[in-house]
Amino acid sequence: MKIHEYQAKNLLKKFSVSVPRGEVCFNPQEASAAAGRLGPPPYVLKAQVHAGGRGKGGGIKVARSLPEVERLAREMIGMTLVTPQTGPEGKIVRRLLVEEGLEIARELYLGVVVDRAAGMPAVMASAEGGVEIEEVARRSPEKILRSHVRPGFGFRPFQARNLAYGLGLGEVGDKGAKLMLALVRAFEEMDASLAEINPLVVTRSGEILALDAKINFDDNALFRHPEIRELRDVEEEEPLEVEASRHGLNYIKLHGNVGCMVNGAGLAMATMDLIQLAGGAPANFLDVGGGATVEQVTSAFRILLSDRNVRTVLINIFGGIMRCDVVAQGVVAAAKQMGAKAPMVVRLEGTNVEEGRRILRDSGLNFTVAEGMADAARKVVALAKEAK
Repeated sequence: MKIHEYQAKNLLKKFSVSVPRGEVCFNPQEASAAAGRLGPPPYVLKAQVHAGGRGKGGGIKVARSLPEVERLAREMIGMTLVTPQTGPEGKIVRRLLVEEGLEIARELYLGVVVDRAAGMPAVMASAEGGVEIEEVARRSPEKILRSHVRPGFGFRPFQARNLAYGLGLGEVGDKGAKLMLALVRAFEEMDASLAEINPLVVTRSGEILALDAKINFDDNALFRHPEIRELRDVEEEEPLEVEASRHGLNYIKLHGNVGCMVNGAGLAMATMDLIQLAGGAPANFLDVGGGATVEQVTSAFRILLSDRNVRTVLINIFGGIMRCDVVAQGVVAAAKQMGAKAPMVVRLEGTNVEEGRRILRDSGLNFTVAEGMADAARKVVALAKEAK
């Protein structure tokens, strides 16, 4: 789950991470009033959307007076903000964060991420803040400092001081180390999957603050944090993904034209790889799970076909706990309900496979049966190219 920048900053303040003074606003009048409470100009207006690179798309503006705050807010609220992370369709700006302006001496990067290769969280820091960390990693990997949060050992003060020294923080090194320790504590206690400050700034007066903040949470741990779950903004999420979550389905929309319905995350990833290998592009990740009902399969197929980019569909099911006849019943029900015309390739193996194939064969719908995963990928990609 993702949250807005202002929400992330409010959470970080509870862990003693310093952030600029600011208020979230939903209309120009609120923005002007909030700026007035912050004191003298300048003020920074920041569009609140779930995407990075806002400055490049006009989502961050500096105002030098209260009338300018109201004018800029009027321009920004309701605009469609297009950034490298939103895609060409962009996102509608529904709220702004109005913050005090700061005299910045340095911009740094600080983040806590899950290092899957090491099997533990890692604290990453770089003297090049304000730039996408992926770009720094590609261009100058040696400029990224890392230190792991080891199970049973944690992230110790000496590790934080080493990172602060590596960043060249000098006289403000102790403040920087304390902020790093606070960020790691926030990451752990909130069950986050990412806690990123970019940029982390050093002001001319020697303060260290999170000028920006991004926190993502592990969905599987949200039952422990109802107060965090309440921060979810479904208007910022892909509508099909929101609909899938209501049915207990694991769905992620992608940019290809081959719709995929698979049971099991590993099999789904392998299916997507085979589609790419065959020269196609998956339109989604959809894992219906090991024990889905006919109703869930029907909902999954309906969500899959609701994506206007889908030209063909690949159904790849290995029936263990999930029975092949249950999948077939759900697929046929959804296809008939939606009047599906897209060609569909099916690979079924496992429990009740013959009954599942019979249901598909007798449905009167446009199904192509595949002999194995590689054959399924080749057939569905070929059909997608014909459909295009």
